[in-house]
Amino acid sequence: MSAEDTLFNTLDRRDFLATGLAAGTAALIAKTPAHGAQSAAPVPALEEATLDELRVGLETGRWTSRDLVSKYIARIATLDGAGPALHAVIEVNPDAMALAEALDLEREKKGTRGPLHGIPILVKDNFDTADRMKTTAGSLALADAPAPARDAFVVQKLREAGAVILGKTNLSEWANFRSTRSTSGWSGRGRQTRNPYALNRTPSGSSSGSAVAVSANLCTAALGTETDGSIVSPASLNGIVGLKPTVGLVSRSGIIPISHTQDTAGPMTRTVRDAAILLTVLAGVDPRDRATEEARRQLSLDYTRALEPRGLQGARLGVVKNFLGQHAHLDRVIQAALEVLKTGGATLVEVEVKSSAYDEAELDVLLFEFKAGLNAYLGGRGGGVKDLAALIAFNEKRRDQEMPFFGQELLLQAQAKGPLTDDAYLKALDICRQARRDIDSLCEKHKLDALVAPTGSPAWLTDPVNGDASGFSCSTFAAVAGTPHITVPAGFVFGLPVGLSFFGRAWSEGLLLKLAYSFEQMTKARRPPSFRGTAKLT
Repeated sequence: MSAEDTLFNTLDRRDFLATGLAAGTAALIAKTPAHGAQSAAPVPALEEATLDELRVGLETGRWTSRDLVSKYIARIATLDGAGPALHAVIEVNPDAMALAEALDLEREKKGTRGPLHGIPILVKDNFDTADRMKTTAGSLALADAPAPARDAFVVQKLREAGAVILGKTNLSEWANFRSTRSTSGWSGRGRQTRNPYALNRTPSGSSSGSAVAVSANLCTAALGTETDGSIVSPASLNGIVGLKPTVGLVSRSGIIPISHTQDTAGPMTRTVRDAAILLTVLAGVDPRDRATEEARRQLSLDYTRALEPRGLQGARLGVVKNFLGQHAHLDRVIQAALEVLKTGGATLVEVEVKSSAYDEAELDVLLFEFKAGLNAYLGGRGGGVKDLAALIAFNEKRRDQEMPFFGQELLLQAQAKGPLTDDAYLKALDICRQARRDIDSLCEKHKLDALVAPTGSPAWLTDPVNGDASGFSCSTFAAVAGTPHITVPAGFVFGLPVGLSFFGRAWSEGLLLKLAYSFEQMTKARRPPSFRGTAKLT
């Protein structure tokens, strides 16, 4: 079988086994009432269901958590392994049904824990889960590693809130920090994730599976991670909301790392309100992540309180003009979005951001920090791959499975770096630290509440021969600065979704959510995917 066949075949033996297991499980679940009770009322269609709608159905007894898990498992079997073969879900939690039943019983006996009680959530396959699922960052190198000793802090927060961890999502392997010529959404373990709006186009990454799963209604909400663009870019290209919080608002402990100065987890949802609900659960101080200590003074008790339909009224927004003029069709969508902002009462001011000034220093910082962080993670994880050098050797040994399309240039560059005391690292870090001062200065100079820009180009063709061919992204400024960034569906280019970004100063999540919510309510631009084979050119 050719490399291309390996990438694009829609139903091989692994798909058949996974699909058959999931479908069989779903069928068995549907026939077997929980705890000897009668079957619940008909489960709703899951397409476009919000967290609030699922919560109300659970609270009123219209359906159970068990019903929801069954329905989602069946939908995953239909769309992910078979059908359009999205390859968004790398593993379904074998304990999901038992967890759902336990939460149904708890609701009956003790009441609800909160808005996520009994609701299935998917998490990216770089979040530790101390259960029967694997945590691999999409790499076969960790497929046989022992399970982590404890959950990632944010997974623990989800469980405490009553969420059912439905499974793990596929990703660009090692969160897209492996090759200079990678194909977004591909991993050795999960293969190629597909964009549900045009199956031959990229889902972007690295939180590819989370974005596709949410967009295709394989779940209502998922968790992703971002170092630079890995939440907001796939969110934009898959027509959903993605929120990258301020670094430190959400703990990174138990997440396979790239950079301790830029990494963060964040919500990926279909609505801004759902993102606010999920962020309220995720945010918190974690003794295992020192960056969260600053968040102690910044936490909101409930981010949904920031949401206002007229939240644009009186806002002063900086339109980053250097992200316009690069794609005529995209410009038309964004210009219409800017008119909506003005109609909503915002004042727009043209500004310019030179995020490319950080590019070289950012890469240096990421290479140094990746080596240090991954060595620490692998050293504490156990298994045969104990450090970056061993990972590189594993990939060489399993080249036909791990590197059929692209190599591991970034791993090799990281391995060549010295310790975090190296002068080259400290110099690059100083340059990157200027980004937060620059974003503050820009906002102060123009008296801005936030900056707005097109999130990035429409989805490009998936190309295993040449790798990614993305046009541009506005993610770097906020990524290097460690400040928040939210993208919201803004419209379509040839049937491909594109997003509008709001980003700003550190700890301004509430303000950005307010602005994004107002824009969302005025536009309602989100449309579910139709799983076309290619873009809609006519």
